[in-house]
This record gives sequence, C-alpha cells and structure tokens, in this order.
Amino acid sequence: MSMDLIKSNEMLQNMSDAEREEIICYIQRVNSRLGTVELNVRTVRDNSQEDSLSQINALIDTMIKMGDPVIARQRCQLYLNACCSSSMDPHLDTLPDADMGPIDKKFESVLLGCTLDDQKNIKKRLQALMGYLNKQTVSN
Repeated sequence: MSMDLIKSNEMLQNMSDAEREEIICYIQRVNSRLGTVELNVRTVRDNSQEDSLSQINALIDTMIKMGDPVIARQRCQLYLNACCSSSMDPHLDTLPDADMGPIDKKFESVLLGCTLDDQKNIKKRLQALMGYLNKQTVSN
C-alpha cells in the first residue's frame, strides 16, 4: 500500500520521464523483494498458559453451543466483564460498552493464566461474538 502511495505521489508527476521511470523500476524491485518475505508471529506459551488457553476456548465453545442466544449473550457479557475487571492487567483497554456488572470468576481465573497477547485476542473474540449475539437476540 505504501509503495502504491509513492507511485501515485504528485512529486512523481513533476519529474522527468527518465527520473519517474527509474523510481518506478526501483519501487517494482522493492515490491518483488517484499513479496518474498514471509512473516510469522508466534506466541510463546508455557504448559500452564497452553492449558489456560485450551480451557478458555472450551468455555467459549460451550457458550456458543448453548442454543439459546439470550442465555449465550448473558454468558458472553459475564466473560467480557471478566476481561475488563479491575483485577485484570491495567494495560488492557477497557470496553466502552461493557457494563462492568457481574463477572464469571471461573473464566476470569483461567483468563489470568493466559498470556497478555492471548487475553487481548480473547477479548476481541468475545467482542465480536457479542456483536453477533446482539444481532441474534434482536432478530429473535
């Protein structure tokens, strides 16, 4: 995207054809090199953190399979509240739409065993699920 912005920059229009062609060739070479780069991000976890993540995923999967969107939404809110509770890491953003009501203590204690990166991803996953469940409860 940045390379495309450079190509369409007004400054290129003010250059001679030879300069513009040289810059465009250079951009194409850089793009070719960038195309060969593969970036993999891996979260390093110890056994305890792996177990905690597995338990969290099992709890969320159980919530999703409840069948009743109203109850699932209530459970999701408890989980989200646990993600935003004061006992969680203060570096995590708080949810503007979280009502900070009751929390699921079991979920919270398992969540605290996860890596910070996993905690952030779990929160994002729950936010997306809450959006989906809100639509489900409105349409039902």
